[in-house]
Amino acid sequence: MKNLLILLLLLAGMTSCEKAWLPKPPGYNKIDLPKHAYTRLIGEYPYQLDFSTSSQVEPDSFNLKEKAWINLNYQDFGAKVHLTYKKIDGTNTKFEKLSNDAFKLTAKHQIKAYGIEEGVLITPNGYTAVVAELSGEVPTQFQFFVTDSTNHFLRGAVYFNTAMKNDSLAPVIEYIKIDMTHLMNSVKFVDQVATKTQRR
Repeated sequence: MKNLLILLLLLAGMTSCEKAWLPKPPGYNKIDLPKHAYTRLIGEYPYQLDFSTSSQVEPDSFNLKEKAWINLNYQDFGAKVHLTYKKIDGTNTKFEKLSNDAFKLTAKHQIKAYGIEEGVLITPNGYTAVVAELSGEVPTQFQFFVTDSTNHFLRGAVYFNTAMKNDSLAPVIEYIKIDMTHLMNSVKFVDQVATKTQRR
């Protein structure tokens, strides 16, 4: 009887020391974001703009024939901004085609996107900029185009080459959105005739 009592006391002591186990909340990688800083694009392009010093300018490797197509590579964040340019040649038909193509490219992500918010703004240089913000697990979260509607059409799209979920990337996405807003507001299209005159 005495041995049984000791055994019960030992079991009670052991169970009272146990702690309830709780699962840890999911952790996210800490991302240190630099201060926003910008520099002017240098080169013979039909447009001028300011881009983030956190990115590097690269030619578009998928279409080397298009010399005005470039990528802004945010190497530290695994992100790229694809910039494509088309000349409108003053025809309303071509402007409509380019703008419709831009909307179609955005709409392709509707299957995975929770929502798409679009907005229109007028830049300090008097151009029209159309912005599309996409939410959800989509490969591109921000797309835009800037145009004067008669001669120039510049389109941009942000892509991430990483397995991280968009919830984890949210600070980086917001960071690049600020950069893209600055970029759009800094765009200035260059007249081809004026460019050739300056080279002589």
